[in-house]
Amino acid sequence: MRRSAGPPSASSPGPVRGVTLIVSDGTRSEPRAAFVEVVQSRLPGVRWTLAVATGTHGPAALDALGLPAEVLRAATVVNHDGHRDEDLVTLGATARGTPMRVHRCVVDADLVVATGCIRPHYFAGFGAGVKAIFPGLGAAAAVRTNHRWKADPAARAGIVDGNPCREDLEEAVALVRTPTFLLDGICAPNGGIRAVVAGDLVAAFRAGVAVARPWFTVRARPAPLVIASDVAPVTSSLYQAAKIAAAVAPLVAPGGKLVVVAECAEGIGPLDVVNEAILRIGVLPRLAPGVTIHLVSSLSAASVSYTLLTFAAAAERFLGHGLVLVVPRASQLLCEAAG
Repeated sequence: MRRSAGPPSASSPGPVRGVTLIVSDGTRSEPRAAFVEVVQSRLPGVRWTLAVATGTHGPAALDALGLPAEVLRAATVVNHDGHRDEDLVTLGATARGTPMRVHRCVVDADLVVATGCIRPHYFAGFGAGVKAIFPGLGAAAAVRTNHRWKADPAARAGIVDGNPCREDLEEAVALVRTPTFLLDGICAPNGGIRAVVAGDLVAAFRAGVAVARPWFTVRARPAPLVIASDVAPVTSSLYQAAKIAAAVAPLVAPGGKLVVVAECAEGIGPLDVVNEAILRIGVLPRLAPGVTIHLVSSLSAASVSYTLLTFAAAAERFLGHGLVLVVPRASQLLCEAAG
């Protein structure tokens, strides 16, 4: 395993009595228990708040996070709900107009430790970094204000510097005055950690991105038919599975078909959000002209008809009409079109 450390936080903490340790929710496949174990081993005798970064997803199922029961018993657990105004504090706003409203456990601590895994993200460039704090512990309405930047051409997978969404998030988190520390893994598609970066929220993250980029990058000539899939939790709902389509968009030739294979056992998700905030502004503009998206899932044809996708009973029905590009673990990849 490779390790890289960024510089320490610019604001060095005084006596540390209370620590807020942030972990991802169940929509990410991450080694949460390992993160918690290593951080707690370095800070004995402190008061722990374990915050689950749910962003706009709503409270998580704690028993699905892989955290030992003794860890949950020994900490104050914040199962974040970005719609609970009474839990949120306002720290200001960014130059782009995003209000920085965040759970009070961020400001009530002596130290905030953010954990996560660096992997491609379809509009924030890469996941992890400051995202553990905001949007992870942010107000849902404020997060959606930031997410409008996904419509910008520079808000794309693999782009960090010059990405208005990422830069807005980092500006928002810079308004936090609590000392912070980052511990991010660079994870393989199976969730195993291949490298670790630690230190300043931004500098250590950038160091991790430099390591991660060549590991995740794949190149292929665009094809008229692309069949893309992934595994849970990305395939649990269309809300998450839309990331598959965004990831492989550069690989679908003009006028082609993109077939997304995702179980969607938990359904579509909030329909308006999926259709308008994700598919219409976050996925469809990334596709070449004339590309259509077809969904193979456990959802009924009637259910899919309410979305901006087209129902398909099976991927096999598209075969036999020329070149096919198959992309497994698609949302984990940084896809680039080869010349």
